[in-house]
Formats: sequence, C-alpha cells, structure tokens
Amino acid sequence: MKGLIERGINLDKQLRQHEHNPSEEILNMLEAESDTVSRQVAALYGILCDIYGTDRLVLKASKLEALELLRSEEVAERVLALEKIVYEDPTIDRVPSQQELPAILEELEEELADYMARRVVEDKLERKIAEKMQERHEEYVQEIKMQILKENAGPENAQTLKRLAILEKLDQIRLARTAMEILRPATLSEIVGQERAVQALVSKLASPFPQHIIVYGPPGVGKTTAARLALEEAKKIPGSAFDSEAPFVEVNGATLRWDPRDVTNPLLGSVHDPIYQGAKKDLAETGIPEPKLGLVTDAHGGILFIDEIGEMDPLLLNKLLKVLEDKRVEFESSYYDPHDDNVPSYIKKIFEEGAPADFILVGATTRDPAELSPALRSRCAEVYFEPLTPADIQEIIMKAAPKLGVQLGPGVPEIISEYTIEGRKANNILADAYGLALYQAQTSGTLPENGIAIMPEHVYSVVQASRLIPYVTQKAGSRPEVGRIFGLGVAGFVGSVIEIEAVAFAAREKGKGRMRFNETAGSMAKDSVFNAGSVIRKVTGLDLDDYDLHVNVVGGGNIDGPSAGTAICLVIISALQNRPLRQDIAITGEISIQGRVKPVGGVFEKIYGAKQAGMRKVLIPADNKKDVPVGLKGIEIIPVATIEEAMGEAFSSD
Repeated sequence: MKGLIERGINLDKQLRQHEHNPSEEILNMLEAESDTVSRQVAALYGILCDIYGTDRLVLKASKLEALELLRSEEVAERVLALEKIVYEDPTIDRVPSQQELPAILEELEEELADYMARRVVEDKLERKIAEKMQERHEEYVQEIKMQILKENAGPENAQTLKRLAILEKLDQIRLARTAMEILRPATLSEIVGQERAVQALVSKLASPFPQHIIVYGPPGVGKTTAARLALEEAKKIPGSAFDSEAPFVEVNGATLRWDPRDVTNPLLGSVHDPIYQGAKKDLAETGIPEPKLGLVTDAHGGILFIDEIGEMDPLLLNKLLKVLEDKRVEFESSYYDPHDDNVPSYIKKIFEEGAPADFILVGATTRDPAELSPALRSRCAEVYFEPLTPADIQEIIMKAAPKLGVQLGPGVPEIISEYTIEGRKANNILADAYGLALYQAQTSGTLPENGIAIMPEHVYSVVQASRLIPYVTQKAGSRPEVGRIFGLGVAGFVGSVIEIEAVAFAAREKGKGRMRFNETAGSMAKDSVFNAGSVIRKVTGLDLDDYDLHVNVVGGGNIDGPSAGTAICLVIISALQNRPLRQDIAITGEISIQGRVKPVGGVFEKIYGAKQAGMRKVLIPADNKKDVPVGLKGIEIIPVATIEEAMGEAFSSD
C-alpha cells in the first residue's frame, strides 16, 4: 500500500506540471493531506490515473459529475468522487461520514483490485489472441505464397521433380550401340543381293507420280532399310514429289490396335470427348471434343511404312484404303457443336474439313500375295525382294567385319552362310562370335594389338549354343546315282530342294506289283506318282504292275501342288532301268499323262533355292521361260517341254 501511495503522490506531481490541467487544485489538496485516509485517497487516485491516464481520468470525472468533488478540500467528497468514477455511476450522491470512509475505501480497493485482475486476464487473453492471429496470418501468407509458386511453377511438385531428375539421370546412362545399329546399311549400295528390287523401289518413289507399294520377301533381307533409304534417295532426285522434310513414319501392322467406335485409333486418329476419353482440361470444362491426329497425318507429305501389312485387321485396312483415296481423314463427334463460339478454330477446321493425309503407303509382308486383300493389291505396285544366296551372305559378312573392326579367319563367311539365308541373322552370328572371341581374349590376357580375329571355332561355338542347323541340308553332288533326284519347292518366298528317291523290284507275281508312297508328302504328290506310271509305260514300255515300287520324299515334307511330277517320273524311270541320274540338277514342273512338262509357280524362288544347294542346272517347264530372272549368274536354266527332253538332261551320259 505504501508503494501505491508514493506512486499516487508522484503522479499528482506530474499532473501539477501538466499545462492547463483542470485537476491541479485537486492535486494541491491531495498533497496537503497527511492522514492515512488522505494518503489512501491519493493512492487510489494515482491508480486511477495509471489505469486511465490523467487526461482521460479528468474527462471521465467530468462526465460522471465528479470533477468538482475531486477539487473539494473535504476528504469525504473526494471519496464520493472516487465512488462515482470507480463504479461509473453518476447517481451516487451521498457524502460518506468520517466513520464510513475506511470501509468505503476498502471496498474501492477491492473493486479496483478486481478491475485490475480483469485487466491482467484480458491483457493476457489479448496477447494470446494476438499470437494466434499472428500464427494464422503467417499460415495464410504461406498459403498465398505456395499458391503463387504453384501458379508460376505449373503442375510440378517435389515428387514430380524428383522423378524427372531420375529420368534425366537414366538418360545419361548409355550402353554401347548394338551391333545392328553399326551393321545396318547406311546407303542403298550396301544392301546386298537386292539390286533389282532396290532399283524398282526407288524408281517408283522418285517419279513425279509416286505409287503406293507392297514389298514382298522373306524376313531379314532389308525391306524396311531399303524403303527408308529409298525415300532419302528420292529426295535428291530433281522432280521428285518428296521435299527435303518428307517424313518416314514406321509402324508394325501386327501390333496396331484400335476401337471400332474410334475411341482410340493410333493409325487414323480419334476423338477424345470431354466426358469419357478425357479431352484437355480447358476443352473438357467447356464440353468441347478434342481430335487426336493419327500416323497417317504424321506421314503427310512423306511415306507411311507398315511392316507386316498382311497382319492388319481387315476393317482397319479398309478404312486406310478410304484415306488413300480421299487423302484426308474425317472426324466426327456427337459433342461437336459448330455454332459454339468456344470451339477453337483448329478444332473447327478439323471437324469441318478433315485432317490432311496425303502420303505414299509402303507395306511389307512375308505372306503370299494371294493372302493379301485384293483391294489393297489393286491400289499398289508390287516389288519382290529376293532370298539371299550363300554368296550374298558371305558378302554381307565381309562388309560387316570392317565395321566391327575384326579380322575374319579362313572359312568364316562360308560357315555362317551355311546356317542362315537372312542378312540380319548373319550379322547376329558374326556379332556373337565377336563377343565370344573378345571375351576369351580378355579372360586369357592375350588381347591382340591388331584387333580381334574371329576364327571358325568361334562361329561353331555360337551356332551350337544357339542350336542352329545348316539351312541347306541337301547339296548337289558330282557323282550320278540311281533312284535319287532333286525336286524344287517354295515356302514363304524361299525356294528349297526336295530329295526324292525310289527303288523298284520285280513283283513276285507278274501283274501284281505294289506301289508304296509316304502319305505325309500329300495327295498332290501321290497323284503325280500315278500320272508318272502312265507316262513311264508310254515312254519305256514298262508296266508298273510288274514291279514292287517304293517312292519316298526324304524328310516327309509336304509337297503343295503337282510341281514335283516331272522329278518323280524321272526317279521312277531311273529305279526301273537302273540308270543313274545327275546329282547337280534340280527339276520342277508338272507332268501330264501324255508326257508334257506343264508350267508351275514360284520358278524365281525355286531357282534361288537350287543355287543355295549348289546345283549347276535347273530344269523348268518351257512355258516358264519368261519367269527366269534376267542376268542370272552361277546357274544354268534349261527349259524342257516333254519328259523326253528332261530325260536327255537329267540322266548321266557316262
């Protein structure tokens, strides 16, 4: 209490120094008081000044009609003024007696104590409230900052940026190029064994009026590479329809997937409606369908190359043919409103005019032409790639060795050519042998300074590990044999020799001979045996009923068609008359019951099959003479019209 009193006196002194302070007289009277009550009153006044401030206290006293009482020289009146101020009640007007003053002052002290306690609590609460408001304010500011950062940074966040960093790091990892990248032909002149096909392909593309093309041929002979390089060559020729920026778009027909409702169609394009397929956000919000352009538009002005075009879905192929005719792709959507002002101009143009798709189609297939759609074939020129001969494979290996930086041991190209007719497979074998030779040299510590040498043992190790077998198991021989001959067949643009053998024995009873023939060779080959019986009787006078005859197609291969008829007839005659047949001749042709050699298909491929087997001559029907390749080297083609002519060539003159 003593401290409060002293504080009150000091405040009174300050108020005395305040200019124009209306409480100056009151402060003079308070200073003159010396008794306890006066000091208590002065202390309470000081507390009020501390609470309200001097100016506000005077103003408050004036409003509560207590200012005159504060100026009074009577302590009781000053106490009444304090009551008015503390209780904020101007209606209190009874001046307390001297005896009541201590009790009233005590009540005033209690009231001020309660008021000050409330003030302390309120201040504490206000501080907490201020702190909370500050926290909320900081959180709000942080949210605003994050929102601004998101708007400026786009859809990225810590996770997406981390994944992007991982992808970029993976992009920095590079293994050595694959052997196929190094060994792939870089120019048309590097494509081996396809001079005619490459010339035909380039001529059809380089014309001012380029044609759609179907490329036939076995796998691994360079169809895709030739088409890509042919476009580059066509760009260089004056008057070509292709400019320097003409694209080459490649796709595999066997892997093309599409939805008949055109929900998705990577080849022709599709429309993503704003509800189901998920158009872009800005389009979906306004209900605008979004066209997605397909590969046919990507290939506009260039080439669309479809590998394995024979495997395409027939309905999708028909849609593609419509695009070939119109040179544009039409798009439709029930969500498209041509009168909607929110539709972007490019979308309106696509829906109303279609997307451009003026390209040249080049399709490649290993299928037989008869298996392809007639509608497709009627719109396309056709180019046939030839099977590779052993000489072609050897040339490919010889050209590949410098690219790999290796030396070839004696006989390596010849060994590889025995196990494949595909250029790609030949390069794979060479690359595997190189890897094996390099590994052995590194592990033994004998890495040569002048480069790795691939030896025959490396190649044999590779083919054994890969379980490869020689592609040509039947080869020409120099010694004539009785009852053995080579026919010719075709499978998938690849010709091959067919070994046919026969034995004949005199029947136990004349006229009751039996004929045996392996059923797996097929009904057409069996019919050829019966036709041969009539021809043999006509030519030699021998009756097959007097002999037990067994004809066998070695390996049990199925002969599709009657083209082995002439060969079967000759081998039976050889067995009956014990006359040796040349083993460096292969024969194809249907035999009629009158002894005529009738034309057959696949002569081109059969000749190459004979070359692979090392045959020196091929007997073909005279009517197939026009099918013989121009400029053929390394084998003699002899057209025959009758069985007698064939006998003159096939039987040994020894």
